Amino acid sequence: MVPVAHLDKQAPLSSTQTDIAFQDNYAFVGNYDGFVIYDIRNPKKPTIKSQVLCPGSQNDISVYGNLLFLSTDSSRSDNSCSSVSQSATIKESWEGIKVFDISDKKAPKYVAAVETACGSHTHTLVPGKNKKDVYLYVSSYSPNATFPDCQPPHDKISIVKVPVKNPAAASLLKAPVLFPDGGNPGRSGTIETGYTSATSGCHDITVYPQLDLAAGACMGDGVLWDITDRENLVEINRVQDDKNFAFWHSATFNNSGTKVVFTDELGGGGAATCNEKIGPTRGANGIYDIVGKGKDRKLVFKSYYKIPRMQGDTENCVAHNGSLIPVPGKDIMVQSWYQGGVSVWDFTNSAKPREIGFFERGPMPNGAGGGTWSTYWYNGYIYSSEMGRGFDVIDMRDPRTFVAKLFRTDELNVQTQGNFYRG
Repeated sequence: MVPVAHLDKQAPLSSTQTDIAFQDNYAFVGNYDGFVIYDIRNPKKPTIKSQVLCPGSQNDISVYGNLLFLSTDSSRSDNSCSSVSQSATIKESWEGIKVFDISDKKAPKYVAAVETACGSHTHTLVPGKNKKDVYLYVSSYSPNATFPDCQPPHDKISIVKVPVKNPAAASLLKAPVLFPDGGNPGRSGTIETGYTSATSGCHDITVYPQLDLAAGACMGDGVLWDITDRENLVEINRVQDDKNFAFWHSATFNNSGTKVVFTDELGGGGAATCNEKIGPTRGANGIYDIVGKGKDRKLVFKSYYKIPRMQGDTENCVAHNGSLIPVPGKDIMVQSWYQGGVSVWDFTNSAKPREIGFFERGPMPNGAGGGTWSTYWYNGYIYSSEMGRGFDVIDMRDPRTFVAKLFRTDELNVQTQGNFYRG
């Protein structure tokens, strides 16, 4: 694991860097202050193409053709890029999805906004089967009786529909309740003793459009859906793990769509959980095989994976965002662990996952928080969005993953998975 490039964050976007999307020779990185477009034509010498100042956490990001989508999950005075923070107790406050035209990478244009209940913590891009529309499955949670636009129990997602040729007409299609029974009621406790978050919505959803499948990481629940009808999610199976999972955070299918890796963000990303006190089965990944066919498919637990290196008690460290590495016949993933760094691990044997490579810088100065938020493989290199330090490019020089360097794609939103070998 050889770091080959690094770019510090630059003003005016000095806040926390978040997720990454890719298209052609560009990486698009969310930031609590807006987003940055990096030119990665030469991965060893990336440059900043442009920066867009548009504050609002957490600015989760995706791209599709000439369109870029941002999630705003902090209450703002309005939907403009000059908005200021404003309490969610005020009816006129705004949170939701913003749409930009990125046909000119030097000068993206803001073209639309769609308000969604409880904001948009994350969103997942789902291409329509008619190729004329794109859908965004918007995940949000934490309702409050004092918030006019975020009332309990919530228990739903918002589906935004965007006409590709007329993005200004983006609109909220529907907000289906996915947990009519209320989902997991939760279990109280601490980081040390263990707890489970009560489900009031989803944190993140990953789709595999070619297989008409979606996997939801929904606070206290892990869910498998049929998305044959993009506008209507049909639950296939739901699982819980109150013993070890505190907060179902994200999901990744393997390439054949026969497994799902769910992550547990114990401590919300701000705690030191990669130590002996917490142990190897909490704040980890849970690997599930998909067993059976059709509506009878089940998620069957096989094992946990957590980085094997103990981190210091000042280092926030827990399972976070990652992606598959395209190696034929193998299930290999690269993943962020905040200050635990970048881990590459093999889960071809679901019951015996193992790490095959890692990169980390060590603790932040003076016990500060930080680390890598998202780490993804794209066209031969590993790209990492470092929350505090900036943008990293890593070259993995290992015979077990060398063939992945030959795979190319012209667009990558990691939560919108596709088969490596069928486009």
